Amino acid sequence: MPRDLPELDALERLLAQHAQHLHVQQVCHVALPQAPAFPVYAIGLGSTDPGAPAAGFFGGVHGLERIGAQVVIAFLQSVLHRLPWDSTLQHLLERVRLVFMPIVNPGGMWAATRANPRGIDLMRNAPVDARDRVPFLVGGQRLSSGLPWYRGRLGDPMEAESQALCSVVQTELLGRPFSLALDCHSGFGVTDRLWFPYAHTREPMAHLAEVHALQHIFLQAHSQHPYVIEPQSAQYLAHGDLWDHLYLQACQQSGTVFLPLTLEMGSWLWIKKNPQQLFSRNGIFNPLITHRHQRVLRRHLGLLDFLTRAAASHSQWLPQGEARQHHHRHALDAWY
Repeated sequence: MPRDLPELDALERLLAQHAQHLHVQQVCHVALPQAPAFPVYAIGLGSTDPGAPAAGFFGGVHGLERIGAQVVIAFLQSVLHRLPWDSTLQHLLERVRLVFMPIVNPGGMWAATRANPRGIDLMRNAPVDARDRVPFLVGGQRLSSGLPWYRGRLGDPMEAESQALCSVVQTELLGRPFSLALDCHSGFGVTDRLWFPYAHTREPMAHLAEVHALQHIFLQAHSQHPYVIEPQSAQYLAHGDLWDHLYLQACQQSGTVFLPLTLEMGSWLWIKKNPQQLFSRNGIFNPLITHRHQRVLRRHLGLLDFLTRAAASHSQWLPQGEARQHHHRHALDAWY
């Protein structure tokens, strides 16, 4: 039976073409009753030193948001195609570890659903409860898998896809002196947003100063960037956020910094420019017109490249002492 999942086919062709540069794992398989089992891949590239900084790029957590997986695959393709001739990139990868999980939820992508094939929203699936009131349904619910944003039954283990993502992050990113992650989504508002924790509380994260310092160097390098940078709690709270769960784990390890970010691409802008997309479930979350789709893929490559370089050079910009206090105060003023 054909899989009919072009993103997975494109990823596997890319992995086969550049196998000599990559460490590829099938971290889990997703079985469906009417389709072949889908592998979930984790891909490693660059330094193998466990003390090296790392950057992780994730997509396809929500099956409907195909553009997130496509952005991660486009960046991986760019890196791999440049690697044979780009000596600057070659030297960079000697100092930094890159990790990719472009399609975390292949079953949901195949079925064109936000949730995985069991009806569970992976980004509401972690064992973290919001401390304050969440929006009805949107913030996560345990009523029924027939409704969106279903968390799963209380007490059940996390879904295989959620566990696979957490395992990759715990193995490849946490415990290093510095690491960051970018999870690519779409579907919120008309503006592209970069969110940082928390989703479960409006309290500031422990590494607020480090996020503010990262924003500072990003503004210096990309003064005309299109993003609103803010804590997710500025928009809404939610139960079960995987990145809150992983960040809280990282905070238990001394001497390390882990900064998880979420790219939320503003798909309402694509609908505004092409209202016919409202009549397509795929069109609500993804650009359908070819030139706009290509523009979106180009638009975000600079961000992913910046995060790679920021991770590799973290010692040059991470604030210490009085500078850290300065960034913390300015972050509170700006975001809280």
